[in-house]
Amino acid sequence: MENIDVRKLDEYRWEVPKKGEMLVPGRIYGDRDIIDHLQADIKAGKEWNALRQIVNVACLPGIQKASMAMSDVHPGYGFPIGGVGAFDMKTGVISVAGVGYDINCGVRTLKTGLTRAQVEKKKGALADALFEGVPAGLGSTGDIRLSVDKIDEVLVKGAEFSVEIGYGFKEDLEYTEENGKVRGATPENVSREAKQRQFKQVGTLGSGNHYLEVQYVEEIFDDTVAKAYGLVKDQVLVSIHCGSRALGHQIGTDYLKTLEAASKKYKIPIRDKELVCAPIESDEGKKYFGAVNAGINAAFANRQAIAHLTRKAFSKAMGVSEESVKMLYDIGHNTAKLERHLADDGKEKQLLVMRKGATRAFGPGRDEVPKAYRKVGQPVLIGGTMGTCSYILHGTEQGMKETFGSSCHGAGRNMSREQAKRQWRGDNIINELSKRGIIIKGHSPAGVAEEAPGAYKDVNEVVEVMHNSGISKKVALLRPMICIKG
Repeated sequence: MENIDVRKLDEYRWEVPKKGEMLVPGRIYGDRDIIDHLQADIKAGKEWNALRQIVNVACLPGIQKASMAMSDVHPGYGFPIGGVGAFDMKTGVISVAGVGYDINCGVRTLKTGLTRAQVEKKKGALADALFEGVPAGLGSTGDIRLSVDKIDEVLVKGAEFSVEIGYGFKEDLEYTEENGKVRGATPENVSREAKQRQFKQVGTLGSGNHYLEVQYVEEIFDDTVAKAYGLVKDQVLVSIHCGSRALGHQIGTDYLKTLEAASKKYKIPIRDKELVCAPIESDEGKKYFGAVNAGINAAFANRQAIAHLTRKAFSKAMGVSEESVKMLYDIGHNTAKLERHLADDGKEKQLLVMRKGATRAFGPGRDEVPKAYRKVGQPVLIGGTMGTCSYILHGTEQGMKETFGSSCHGAGRNMSREQAKRQWRGDNIINELSKRGIIIKGHSPAGVAEEAPGAYKDVNEVVEVMHNSGISKKVALLRPMICIKG
């Protein structure tokens, strides 16, 4: 296998120089260990490796600035997970691989007025209430039953739909990316099979790496930003990590064939069959983008509904009002979005930004950021593991200039789910974490084993790279108290 040259720009920025079919260089945000890990996969002859994928993405028509990888980078389908690519609307392409199958998988974080000490006293009861009140697990179904017509309404209205049927409050929308609803969703471009798979899944957590976690603020790094976000030490938060469930997966499956045909029709040179794509402004590209927008809205509706169920559980177990559990923010990390940025020609223009396992991280002054946060930049919600910690960062001007306002999304896996299941047992993990005061309630022991803390990279290292590079800066460190798993 051909070696890939990776050059050090500084301690936290590395470049794969533009070469051969590459239209732009590759840009990796990482430290020496992260780069060594990527290069080890090449040396081991692994066909499925993130460096190769970074190079392949750099060859796609219309790509701007660089093929980027955030510090949680690891191999994905076509694009690396942690990958970011921005594309010119006229010459660029859209690809299933750039979005992923769990469209708009993301994190919603809620703030409570409770302290760690208050929750510790009733932690078992709260864990039970959340486990019983929030449907989770493979194929899980919720209380919301929808017809095909109503599904179409969900796909257009997003989180607004959930609020309209009594799941949450109107002010939640202000603190949701895109106010919980992207424009341009076309339900008619989503297959009946995809819609049928979603009939009973709005308001469900799902399985895999999805979770609902009760956390407390262990450390504040930036008092000014924390104050703007309404965060204080020992405050209890709740983070919900899930996406568009089976509907999003079916959209990806359906359009893989469409875009494969489009790649041949438009004679698009691709270096990997997983990178099939269509011109953004072609009929096929527009149809897929309309379906992606529908999937994005489905995920917003889902997290909004789960937030409502979470509030009910807190009210039941802790005796607090549902209104007292406020939104911090909701942000997606498997998306294709129309955004205005500086392009390669030096002009600000609308680009299509695909973030695959990467989070939008807009800096100060952007209109898309809620007014209350606009002076300091958007919250960036970084999930760790159920045995370590998570982070809240904020977007920066540096990130806007370098990464199209993008950051990492989590710790990033360092081994496959199958490897994790061979190495750990779910019940052992639950017992070990219980000794550390962390309650894990899972619907599947195998699912818990897949998500063993040891199966992931060190989230502290991943976040330090983003912080020290200035792409997104640390605000708070969160420790887990309760984790509900599918």
